Amino acid sequence: MFPDFLPSNTKQLVESTSIDLAQSIQRQAISTPLSPQAIATTYVNQGKGGTPILLLHGFDSSVLELRRLLPLLAQENETWAVDLLGFGFTDRMAGTPFSPNAIATHLYYFWKTLIRTPVIVVGASMGGAAAIDFTLTYPQVVKQLVLIDSAGCTKAPPMGKFLFPPLGYLATAFLANPKVRQSISRNAYYDKGLASEDARICAALHLEMPGWSQALIAFTKSGGYGDFGDKLAQISQPTLILWGDHDQILGTAAASKFKDAIGKAAPKAMGEAPLSAIAQSQLIWIKDCGHVPHLEQAQVTAEHILEFAYNS
Repeated sequence: MFPDFLPSNTKQLVESTSIDLAQSIQRQAISTPLSPQAIATTYVNQGKGGTPILLLHGFDSSVLELRRLLPLLAQENETWAVDLLGFGFTDRMAGTPFSPNAIATHLYYFWKTLIRTPVIVVGASMGGAAAIDFTLTYPQVVKQLVLIDSAGCTKAPPMGKFLFPPLGYLATAFLANPKVRQSISRNAYYDKGLASEDARICAALHLEMPGWSQALIAFTKSGGYGDFGDKLAQISQPTLILWGDHDQILGTAAASKFKDAIGKAAPKAMGEAPLSAIAQSQLIWIKDCGHVPHLEQAQVTAEHILEFAYNS
């Protein structure tokens, strides 16, 4: 049975990983400083043992994006995935701010309410930028960081600030068009055959949730995630960068930029710690893979993350 708060089209899912994850989605009221009311937050929690792994989805997406990766990680580690504020199936209450700062605050109180122990944060695409921001804002919460074809190494386009009505709604109507979403999906994969009907449904279910258009416009107008620039050097946590070698969404140049920038200020941040104690970032290319290794090469991606979790 699917949770009753999911859209009715959830019943159209056909792939076992999609169905299983959708059936596992839970909802918890999370109290935050962002709103007088608790925010009904959707998440998935599977597995036991090890350092908890917290998975963050990409832009205009949901926990269903993690449907292939999460079960593999949960075989060996306690694993969580959460719908970020303003995205997925998490409640979009009127008056709630939708911005990177609000996402970090909501994520912290989600962690504080349900997990309460340092985690390995794994972020894909925009989720990578959210993971970086969370790590910089709440460094005591993050034990290790994993970036999968991550945003956060280039400036956000300025056009979002000009999405006033009716242009904002025209933009989201365009993004909601099934043909447009299918084109984006195909570009995300190296193997275009993986852009299936089930994948399209997974990527579009959250569009049926109340407030989707308004929240997406508000987040875009906030400026979204830009280039973290010199802030990347402040990250002292061991960091794994996974990147599809045929990424047509963000390209491949950013992978090496992240590798070169992360942790460069670690000796100063860690005081008297010897250089040998400073964890360096590492970059691993996922072969024959596009922008979404967690979907296209889930087994390989999971193996790299688990090896990193145990050896760093």
